[in-house]
Amino acid sequence: MTRAFLLGTAMLMLPVAAPAQSQDGGTYDEGLSYGPRPFFLIGKMADSELKSELMSCMGQEPQRTAFSIGHRGAPLMFPEHTVESNRAAAGQGAGILECDVTFTSDEELVCRHAQNDLHTTTNILLTDLAETCTTPFTPAADGEDATAECRTSELTLEEFRTLEPKMDAANAQATTVEDYVGGTADWRTDLYANDATLMTHAESIALFDQMGADFTPELKAPSVDMPMGEFTQEAYAQKMIDEYKDADIDPSRVWPQSFNLSDIQYWIENEPEFGAQAVYLDDRYEAFDEDEGEIDPMDASTFMPTMAELKEMGVNYIAPPLWMLVTLNENGEMVPSVYAEEAAAADLDIITWTLERSGPLASGGGWYFQSVTDAIDTDGDYFEILDVLAQDVGVVGVFSDWPATVTYYANCKGL
Repeated sequence: MTRAFLLGTAMLMLPVAAPAQSQDGGTYDEGLSYGPRPFFLIGKMADSELKSELMSCMGQEPQRTAFSIGHRGAPLMFPEHTVESNRAAAGQGAGILECDVTFTSDEELVCRHAQNDLHTTTNILLTDLAETCTTPFTPAADGEDATAECRTSELTLEEFRTLEPKMDAANAQATTVEDYVGGTADWRTDLYANDATLMTHAESIALFDQMGADFTPELKAPSVDMPMGEFTQEAYAQKMIDEYKDADIDPSRVWPQSFNLSDIQYWIENEPEFGAQAVYLDDRYEAFDEDEGEIDPMDASTFMPTMAELKEMGVNYIAPPLWMLVTLNENGEMVPSVYAEEAAAADLDIITWTLERSGPLASGGGWYFQSVTDAIDTDGDYFEILDVLAQDVGVVGVFSDWPATVTYYANCKGL
């Protein structure tokens, strides 16, 4: 039995809540569905052993799996961080769901990808609350893009609840507010954006628990200087954990995330049961050295802190973007990167992000596939890179904007 197989199954063996009752008396697990997309992607694959294996699983019954993680729900087609988006993700078999956590002016925790994204994810610019925006809408002119910035930290929770969520998008060439709040990519859809429902963090806990899913909240970096009044970064990190304790959620069901290593260390030291599963979102790809210039995150000599040092700190999970885990060998084949090998050597479990966020892959896949662009030319390659991540890199979970694809793969492979 290979180490890749053992790592690839580690998270699947973690406890997932028992099937919850739906409103019609059945269970959410009974209503799981892959929908058409996995089969569409398989049809795009070149003939291979993997394609044949995936085709052989077309009659299987979907099973919930913790290997499949809903990234903000299922935002390929549903407005992110909404009730509807997460119901879609749970219905596709995602065993873990995400609430990106930020806060309002009255220190209430809500689900938003960023504290300053309301201008692209809600209708705030079309409401009277537009006057609270840090940067008012400025139309495109003289070769300059349209701009705006609106923050949850400028609103009370009561004001936040009046907003209507929409697909995350903005038209940079807009000359009117109405045009600016459009701009949904043509490979997404506004079909499910009507009457979507915003959530607080506490409401997300109740919803995910009801649907039988586990939790991976991400503590988002504030756009305001901290402390905000008496609300410190530590109080913010603690408040997020406290809401799971208040809901009587077992710490083994929670994977708290942060790009801020200090947040991870805080949880390890102050909430060790939660800290044991804290996920360090490694962003060393943004590192820059004044003497050397941009740092190559694939070069082991630039790993600061090193993988071994992270492990010594008590970090057990890291989560880099998927392109950091794979590279191409001399034959143009996708293989584990030095980064992935170093993480495995340090006995760090790896979660990665984000599958199906780049849209159609015919043009190389964009930012998320930058290390293997030359090997990507069809939508079927989503399964090819997923196979390398699971079998060769040994990731224990994959975030996706459409979890059905990852669920299908995990179920077919018997993970």
